[in-house]
Amino acid sequence: MIDLYYWPTPNGHKITLFLEEAGLPYTIRRVDIGKGEQFAPEFLAISPNGKMPAIIDHEPRGGGAPLSVFESGAILFYLARKYGKFVAADPRGMVTCLEWLFWQVGGLGPMTGQYGHFTVYAPEKIPYAIERYTREARRLLGVLDARLRGRPFICGDDYTIADMACYPWISPYTRAALDLASFAEVARWRETIRARPATARAYAQGDFPAARAEMSAAEHEILFAGKGQTPQA
Repeated sequence: MIDLYYWPTPNGHKITLFLEEAGLPYTIRRVDIGKGEQFAPEFLAISPNGKMPAIIDHEPRGGGAPLSVFESGAILFYLARKYGKFVAADPRGMVTCLEWLFWQVGGLGPMTGQYGHFTVYAPEKIPYAIERYTREARRLLGVLDARLRGRPFICGDDYTIADMACYPWISPYTRAALDLASFAEVARWRETIRARPATARAYAQGDFPAARAEMSAAEHEILFAGKGQTPQA
């Protein structure tokens, strides 16, 4: 059994995408990031960076004590290797999958996140920051669009953890949607994944009132100013 420490953000959705596609039993442990629950000592014990998602696998391979994993990319790779799903078994295919997984972790996610922060959430609109991250987000969409030409999915014919990692970060901000008109391959790929039944089930996991509510000033302080964080030795 997997315990998933989760809030419905793009990084959280990555893990529900995998778990629903794989048909695995899991329990969601909500981590309300607007209330600062990610800074609770019991959560920091499994995710020392104070970010969700994280998992606890109560039945790790080889047995023994429950195993915790933090960071969304690490969780996806851990689950893929454990269950032999959504990652190629051959070395070349695995390298390709890992390249694109880490491309998302190091580029698409952070840059799109900064675009969202400065465009949607920042109390002061800074033109330089908005232009810089809009340009970089669109550049990365262009990289992905080129990769998808002639391929159903990022790594070829098979749906993999690279797709699961990237999908939630494609224009995730409804208040500042990125125009995909210039990225026909990304738009086609996105609709293909959106149509998968497991995708609908994965996103339904986060459909609860607290996650849909408008962000308050106090929640903004917790999320973006680090208020409520407990320093760790």
